Amino acid sequence: MNYKNQDLIFIVDDEEDILELIKINLEKAGYKTKTFEQTSKLIDEALKYRPSLFVLDLMLPDDDGFEICKRIRNNDSLRDTPIIMLTARSDVMDRILGLELGADDYVIKPFSPRELVARVKAVLRRKIMIAKTNIIKINDSLIIDLDKMSVTVKNKKIDLTGTEFKLLQLLASRESWVFSRDQLLNHLWGNEKIVIDRTIDVHINHLREKLGEAGKLIKNIRGIGYKLEI
Repeated sequence: MNYKNQDLIFIVDDEEDILELIKINLEKAGYKTKTFEQTSKLIDEALKYRPSLFVLDLMLPDDDGFEICKRIRNNDSLRDTPIIMLTARSDVMDRILGLELGADDYVIKPFSPRELVARVKAVLRRKIMIAKTNIIKINDSLIIDLDKMSVTVKNKKIDLTGTEFKLLQLLASRESWVFSRDQLLNHLWGNEKIVIDRTIDVHINHLREKLGEAGKLIKNIRGIGYKLEI
């Protein structure tokens, strides 16, 4: 089989029945798949075939899913490949850690195959939209132009600081996804600046005020962080 296709999905799980279930449903949806029960050859195979997306189980016998995620994100050739984490872990902190390591979505076992396929489609659609146009449209009213670093709400240009723009860009990159304050701080300043996590709250408040009605799309998840949701 020729796997050099833009619709190739790599599926990593140590349970054969789960692999087969995901494989069947993704192929019914029009994707090609390549399955892995172990991760020893995963990175080499990914560099060879360049998959469009990874479905990655976190609890693997030969490796840790979080570590695999880090290796993908630290590889220059694979860092932009979307990752959907698949796991029986339902703890919120595990989800936050997965997102901080660069996962694009998180599906908890047991799961609906239809839901997983829908999430794969959504992540790939978002990747294609951003790659082709560098414009993110939220609810037809909020438009973010990544090239021009401009934001408009109902065709009215909104003047944002560089920090506010980067904050909005990250929230909009994964709609409905919760970003912790630490993750937002790291995205804005990394290790270059010592700030407290409540600094994010101040920037979020300013951002909401400037966005006006569209500011309501930014939701506070108490004790964790923020998300952008229609």
